[in-house]
Amino acid sequence: MARYGMIIDVNKCNGCYNCFLACKDEYTGNEYPTYSAALPNDSKPFMKMIEKEMGVCPKVKVDYIAMPCLQCSDAQCVKMATGGEVYRRPDGIVIIDPEKAKGRREIVTYCPHRFISYNEAADVAQKCTFCVHLLENGAKEPRCVEGCPSGAILFGDLDDPNSEISKSMAAASTEELNPAYGLKPNVVYRNLPGKLIAGEVIFADSQECAKDVKVTLKCDEGELATTTDFFGDFEFKGLEADKAFRITLELDGYKSQTIDIKTDTDKNIGEVLMSPA
Repeated sequence: MARYGMIIDVNKCNGCYNCFLACKDEYTGNEYPTYSAALPNDSKPFMKMIEKEMGVCPKVKVDYIAMPCLQCSDAQCVKMATGGEVYRRPDGIVIIDPEKAKGRREIVTYCPHRFISYNEAADVAQKCTFCVHLLENGAKEPRCVEGCPSGAILFGDLDDPNSEISKSMAAASTEELNPAYGLKPNVVYRNLPGKLIAGEVIFADSQECAKDVKVTLKCDEGELATTTDFFGDFEFKGLEADKAFRITLELDGYKSQTIDIKTDTDKNIGEVLMSPA
């Protein structure tokens, strides 16, 4: 039996909202008995999109985070259901039964992530079902995955070592959304937003933008490296909060620069002058 899950790579998401729209198209006005009631036209779909702003003006970035139900293996909503109104299928998909859950508004509070909404028209709590009605009819993926043009959402069988998602899980680390909840989600992330450090490098002798300067960010656990672009800009994003870092800037023929910084907030270092050696 499959155990379905997703990897959502925030760096690959361009904020097109196709996943949001595909979800809305699939469920608005469409009832899928035993799995979900039809959503009204004015309701939000099950896929949430959060825009996260980072940085300090003028070095500002925006990440887009797609948030379906995380289909948790240790789901709080399943634990709190007393009459089978919320249950987990053998394939790992968590379902709110639209008949047993009718009138049970309190089910909305069962999810600490707040991914359960209330369908006022149908008088029932609802959430993402991984488009289980499509999977049971031979579809390979939910509509949100099908509609994503950038490949930001990877879907598949987590228990099949030969599946693309299992190979991706083995190849690189993933992150949980709100790991402190301890719910063992089957939807995990890469490149969730963290603190951002940015700056720009200028040649002191010519006052021109310094391209191809090697910029190294170091902390006790390791280091990251990048180079300045045509405008002399550099950035490091997704950094751990409240951590001490040391930035080193190096270019042949110029004196290296070292800057100590802490990610208590996002940081814009501003202009850094590189003087000839």
